[in-house]
Amino acid sequence: MTFGFAPSSAASLSTSATSANRVLEPGEWAAAGIPLLRNPREVVSGLHSRHHPRPETAVVAVLDPDDRLRASASFTRRQSQADGWMLRNALLAQLRRVIPHDLRRRTPVRTAVLLYCREGDTRWTEEDGAWMWGLRDACTLHGLRCGAYITLTQDGWQVLGEGRGGRRPSADSAPEPFATSEAPPPPPRTGGVSSDVLRRVAAR
Repeated sequence: MTFGFAPSSAASLSTSATSANRVLEPGEWAAAGIPLLRNPREVVSGLHSRHHPRPETAVVAVLDPDDRLRASASFTRRQSQADGWMLRNALLAQLRRVIPHDLRRRTPVRTAVLLYCREGDTRWTEEDGAWMWGLRDACTLHGLRCGAYITLTQDGWQVLGEGRGGRRPSADSAPEPFATSEAPPPPPRTGGVSSDVLRRVAAR
């Protein structure tokens, strides 16, 4: 399994030691045993059609054991510096809005996945590492399995750590219509864009 690395920016070099502890490196993510998506393109296309994310928009979704979408929410990150703790709090706030926790279960049965639309190419960045840290911690606090982390750029989509991706949808493409031979399931609970979530978290 191989990963690409984007050049570090000046902001990345100035990241404090505390913030650095809230970033998952690609090797740590690969060793975490993240469950594979059965049909990643279907998941990505479904989330893209529902939320049509633009750069700096995150879409967190909860899947049932059959990888069917049960809830999703999107929000825009407006912080100048990525920090795993801040991103964890924002993800947890969205999960609490759209679906009850599973903390009473001995083992998680539902899985949370994260789609993040950003600028740049599909190579891993420190910001991706902060999102990974935040997703893993938010899942633990909400009683969910930590699932895939997916980036959406102008080049297409990429499941980091799996090497699976595609050109469509991309950050620039229009939403695709749903294509299935089965009757559609009940619509999942969704949350709208709430760009003030991170500001409220930062004010605490």
